[in-house]
Formats: sequence, C-alpha cells, structure tokens
Amino acid sequence: MKTEIELGSAGAVVLDLIATINENRAYLSEIDGAIGDGDHGINMSKGFSQCRDALLAQPTLPGLAESFDALAMTLLDGIGGSMGPLYGSVFMGFAETLAGHQRLDAQLFGQALAQAVADVQSVGNAQVGDKTLMDTLIPARDAYLAALSQGEDFHTALGGMVAAAEAGWQSTKALQARIGRAARLGERSIGVLDAGATSCFLLLRTLGSSLQSRLV
Repeated sequence: MKTEIELGSAGAVVLDLIATINENRAYLSEIDGAIGDGDHGINMSKGFSQCRDALLAQPTLPGLAESFDALAMTLLDGIGGSMGPLYGSVFMGFAETLAGHQRLDAQLFGQALAQAVADVQSVGNAQVGDKTLMDTLIPARDAYLAALSQGEDFHTALGGMVAAAEAGWQSTKALQARIGRAARLGERSIGVLDAGATSCFLLLRTLGSSLQSRLV
C-alpha cells in the first residue's frame, strides 16, 4: 500500500467533495429546515458548483493544493451567512498547508487537518457540544492525530478520522444548540441533527475515501 499521494495529480479529490455536496443538496436542506432556514444544501451546492465550473474550465485540472484554494475562495465569496467563512477557512487551511509540497503523506495531512480546525476556530468560537460542525470536525482531527501517534499508517488513520467524524455528527442529535439561529429554539433544537455537522461529516467521509483510493 502506498504511503504518499502525488499532489499535482490529485485535484479530482475536490471534484469528489463537490459531487458529494450536490448529491446531498436536498438532504442537507431538509435537515436544516427542522431548526434553521432550510437553505444549507442550496447554499452549499451553489458555492461548490461554482468551484466545479471554474476548475473544469481550466485547460488541465489543478493539483490538490490549488483546487483546495479555489474551493476556499469560492466559498468565501459565494456563500452567504456563516457557512461561507467557516468552510472557506477549512479549505484554506488545507490549501495553505499543502502549498509548495509535491507529495501528501500522513504527517502532512495531519498538519493540514489541524490547521483547518485552527482556522475555523479563528473565525468563530464554537466548541464541541455547541451543536455545530465543530462537533464533527474536532473529533475527526483528534482521532486522526491519535492514530498517527499510535503508529497507524495513512490509510488506517483516515479511517479513524471518518469514524470519529460520524460519531461526532450523530452526537449532535442529542445536543441543544448554543450558537446560531437554532440557539433561539432552546430545548426544541434537541432531537435533530445539525446541518453543518452533517455536511462536515459527508465532506470528511468523502475526503477520507477519496484519499484512501489513491493509497491502494
């Protein structure tokens, strides 16, 4: 099994992320409609699709760092509300960490994931337990880094990341929203999955599987 991925030829990973959001557009908006505005899937699909069109319009697909950068900038400019800055920060963290590197290995991905979390935290103050995408993202980072510290390989660590992301996402159903529009509902926000945590899980699951397929 491979231990590294050539970044210059891995830009299609971002196309996989875009496809996942578009495939789940209605589902994300349905979840958001329970305790929010009901437009999470619509807004996410709009921004991600704009990035897809920009990437495919180029003579050759950019590498992974450049594609992450394009996605980050598109989301920062093209999505309203809080999701644009939050997800723009996530992918900017990946883009800036990977920039200048030729290959992606387990350690570099860990650095990129940690930077993505740090960049999101610099934008907002949500923590685990607030019923936001951080309930998915932070456990995913922690599980990935823990796997590396235990000597696991890149492929296995990615699997741990996805499993923790799923558990974190599912945990939001029992939480009361403390941040954002849903916080106004108080206890009525309990019993529903958070839309941001859901899209974050879908993205991390796709990111994990897309990278794993390139390590085989």
